[in-house]
Amino acid sequence: MNRAQRVAGPIVLVATALVAILAALAFGGGSAPLALSDPGPLVRWGLPVSKLVVDLSSAGVIGALLLSLFALSPTKPEYDRAVDVAAASAAIMTIASGIVTVLSFSDATGTPLAGTQDFSNQFLQFVTQIALGQAWGITTLAAAAATVLCFAVRNQVGLVFVTVLAIGALIPIALQGHAAGTSGHNLAITSLALHIIGAAVWIGGLLTLVLIRNALGGERLPTVLSRYSSLALICFIVVAFSGFLNAQLRVGTWANLLTPYGVLIIGKATVLILLGMFGVLQRRWLIARLRTSAGRGPFWIMVTTELAFMGFASGIAAALARTATPVKQVATGTTPAEILTGQPLPPAETLHNLIVGANVDPIWLLVSVFGIYFYVAGVLRLRRRGDKWPLGRTVSWVAGMLVLAYITNGGVAVYVDYLFSAHMAMHMALMMVVPLLLVPGAPVTLAARAIIKRTDASRGGREWILLAVHSRIAGVLANPFIAALLFVGSLWVFYYSPLFRWATENHLGHEWMTVHFLITGYLFVQSLIGIDPVPFRLAYPFRLVLLLGTMVVHAFFGLTIMTASGLFLADWFGAMGRTWGASPMQDQYLAGGIAWSIGELPTLVLAIVVAVQWSRSDARETKRKDRASDRSGNADVDEYNAMLQRMAERDSSRG
Repeated sequence: MNRAQRVAGPIVLVATALVAILAALAFGGGSAPLALSDPGPLVRWGLPVSKLVVDLSSAGVIGALLLSLFALSPTKPEYDRAVDVAAASAAIMTIASGIVTVLSFSDATGTPLAGTQDFSNQFLQFVTQIALGQAWGITTLAAAAATVLCFAVRNQVGLVFVTVLAIGALIPIALQGHAAGTSGHNLAITSLALHIIGAAVWIGGLLTLVLIRNALGGERLPTVLSRYSSLALICFIVVAFSGFLNAQLRVGTWANLLTPYGVLIIGKATVLILLGMFGVLQRRWLIARLRTSAGRGPFWIMVTTELAFMGFASGIAAALARTATPVKQVATGTTPAEILTGQPLPPAETLHNLIVGANVDPIWLLVSVFGIYFYVAGVLRLRRRGDKWPLGRTVSWVAGMLVLAYITNGGVAVYVDYLFSAHMAMHMALMMVVPLLLVPGAPVTLAARAIIKRTDASRGGREWILLAVHSRIAGVLANPFIAALLFVGSLWVFYYSPLFRWATENHLGHEWMTVHFLITGYLFVQSLIGIDPVPFRLAYPFRLVLLLGTMVVHAFFGLTIMTASGLFLADWFGAMGRTWGASPMQDQYLAGGIAWSIGELPTLVLAIVVAVQWSRSDARETKRKDRASDRSGNADVDEYNAMLQRMAERDSSRG
């Protein structure tokens, strides 16, 4: 591929994105003058275009970094070239984010751009005190930090943290999205974050492939393209699912699809379907032709066309953010529950509602689905090559993922913001029930056996998993005493610190809580009954002692909540205005009982499993000694008997 072809790819992407955003703004009315305090045409047109540049440049950063981590070899020029792409994209993102910050201030206040002292003073107040200004200020600073780090860091492990920083730069943008203030805003910001990140990996990965094409060579291109296609397939599913959820929230009814916003949604969905078809062609046809050197021409045609459609989708997406939605995007409820949570109070908590109720969290729904899919795919790969994998492990893992899906998306999740008892039920299930099912599935062992080992110095799923498991941090966290301390200590720290309020009132805090308690529970259960390898494992008697100690502390924690005289988060759980169910204090007493009972029942199961494993371990050791004795012709027994004979003779001679 010559230089003109490499440059043409990004040009096509940007050109089609600009055409799409200008047409969509004109069609949807996103650039129309405001009735009051209009900031001027430069802001009305410049703000969405600048956001489009942020979207495309952030895609360049994240896509290039993930491609470097999962598809490219650090021993080849392709790796450094991709990190250079990330650095350049981060620099563009920094400048564009700074421009968006200024234009957002002008747009929010209706103040035309000016170089006066008054404008500067108001802008400073905007970025330091107003949520929208703070969000874009954080994004700008994060992009600037990523720029510097992309130039300074070339180690793969170091780039993991740079990638996390680059992805984190997009989170403030999602938190300020279209539906941040309406009913269902938690679902809106979560699905928007997934949509933005998924699109960034998808677009940025393909753009990076085009820019580093010469560094790949003819033999490397099919391999790298195949790895990118796997990432692209995951991104397609994430983008399609999150896009559907967003459209459902903002369009509402089928009739609203005929509004300008609805028509743009249809256009974007059409482009997404076409991109999915390109993905199928890429995986089933193009890669095979590239391996025979017959697909170099089709490669250029296909990726250029695909980048063009990606540009159209990006332009429409940027215009949609400025287009009025059919569903009103401002919460209008006046009940206590709506004021506190932004959502109406759910119906009374009944067994039926707990079973059939749903409060979708797309992050954990996708985690559960992908967790089941990849695990089962690994088992099937082992069977195809003649290896066996215990059915019980598969059943345990799938059951754990299904419980995780229910507890984060089902009936319990409906009431988690309104009842302390529902919150505690989710917490205990994440910490005790789900890990108790997932750990016996031995996912690390399965990954090490099923995922194909890389031979080109790059790191795939197998290499990253094993690197993480054998890292020093994992060695510390997997230590049984550290795992137990995190398990019981985090209970007290969480509920008796501002973390509880943050996780209750802030959706980001809620997601952090889910991750934290799931990991701490997994580490503790793994230290007791895990099959996967760990640096250090206690002898079985000491495991039971450790389990008994944590059981006592856990029970004391539940009793402390049950006997508390004051209400936890009284201005939240005590101010919902519920007319059904137990009183807030009675519900808190129930929460303490859940912490005690649901915590103790899995602990009892753990104790039984440890005892069974201990018994089996002794049986295996006995069989091992018997086999060794048989192989040596009972030499060890004869030697022992001879020793007893010598001792008896010595005693006789003394007598």
